[in-house]
Amino acid sequence: MQNSKSTPTTVPGLRVYRPESPAARMALVGATVVVGLVLMWMAGRSGPVRTWMVAAGIAVLLVARGLHLRRPVTMTHSAAAVLFVAAADVAYTSAHSTPGFLLLVATGPLLMLPVRSVPQPEDRARVFSLIQQTTDDPLSPFALNSAKSYYFNASGTAAIAYRARSGIAVVSGDPIGNALEFGALLDEFSEFAAERGWRVAVLGAGERVARLWEIGGDTRKPLSAVPIGRDVVIDVGHFTLHGRKFRNLRQAVQRTHNAGLTTEIVPEAALDEPTRRELSDIVEDARAGHQRRGFSMILDHLLDGTLPGVLLVVARDCTGRAVAFQRYGTADSARELSLDVPWRGEGAPNGTDERMTVDVIRYAERTGARYVSLSFAAFPELLDPDAAGPGARLFRRVLHLGDVLISLESLYRYLGKFHSVGNRRYVLLRFRYLLPVAFACLTFEFVPHRERA
Repeated sequence: MQNSKSTPTTVPGLRVYRPESPAARMALVGATVVVGLVLMWMAGRSGPVRTWMVAAGIAVLLVARGLHLRRPVTMTHSAAAVLFVAAADVAYTSAHSTPGFLLLVATGPLLMLPVRSVPQPEDRARVFSLIQQTTDDPLSPFALNSAKSYYFNASGTAAIAYRARSGIAVVSGDPIGNALEFGALLDEFSEFAAERGWRVAVLGAGERVARLWEIGGDTRKPLSAVPIGRDVVIDVGHFTLHGRKFRNLRQAVQRTHNAGLTTEIVPEAALDEPTRRELSDIVEDARAGHQRRGFSMILDHLLDGTLPGVLLVVARDCTGRAVAFQRYGTADSARELSLDVPWRGEGAPNGTDERMTVDVIRYAERTGARYVSLSFAAFPELLDPDAAGPGARLFRRVLHLGDVLISLESLYRYLGKFHSVGNRRYVLLRFRYLLPVAFACLTFEFVPHRERA
């Protein structure tokens, strides 16, 4: 039997209060709505309108909305709301009614601000273990990004990586671990998110798990799927450089051999200090002052050896100087490799990226790996130069406003040489939350962020 009293509970890193039972929550919401409406009725009952009562009524109604969304009330938000009430009182006392009105109204949404998720880098070892049990998911290694939080099922055999902002819990890719547990895990996570006042969206779901999100569950509402691109995965056992369609790839690789380029593949954690400094210089030159970005399809802790299972392929010119490198995460007991961000210096000869990739595929073949994931191809149908239709033309024209299209066109030229566009990836959401979902996803992917320990 559920306890209906309002008792303290926890959101990672925060002390919060909320009613535990649905009946208690609905009673509290109803009482709050009544208080708000009574305040607004009293404000205009007789004489001039008392603006502070109107403001208080609006604030109380906004609190009712937050309670309906099951948002927890934190001590931090409560303290901030008290300060706003005090500031509003000062403003009204000094005859500044407009600032006072706005401050008092703001106490409602401030008290019910959605909480954020707290990164959990301390769970890295558990997450890595589940990644090594995950099959056929090129994005699974990126669950190790230190900005992410994790929800584990009770047995610890499956987990979801996510981040929450603006009331939206954005799930990163598919769950990791035992695929037989994924259906129940989605239900459990959805309830976990709802208890914290979060609505669920998914960024980068694969075809199989996207269908589970679309179907919904007993307590989980179905989400709508929007295709955003395709995986690019090499089947190691069937890879070849022979044939006419691989002519461009063959020529690119041969150019690097003619230039005296060599490669070596090493675990990132085993880098010696001179090599680490060389590669760090390449990164700094390539970044040109840009900060770290990315969420769903990128790793962090570049070159510091913190993340387990990471491999590097390093390209050196004929003098032995490092000119480029690629970084790969591993899954399925290292039988699947996924390319992180590649880095290339100005002195790297044409074909360097292709050469490193081909050598990684050969390495995978020797070590018994099954797949090498090269990247994620966003909107390949729209970015195809031969794609017809006003939508595709408008999309390319918008991207031309910045350097996005230049980068994507370069990526597609590289990926096109491997002829390995595979399964679709999706964003899943309820369209009524489109704006907050877009805000959360875009800020997670494109706003610079700090690296966690």
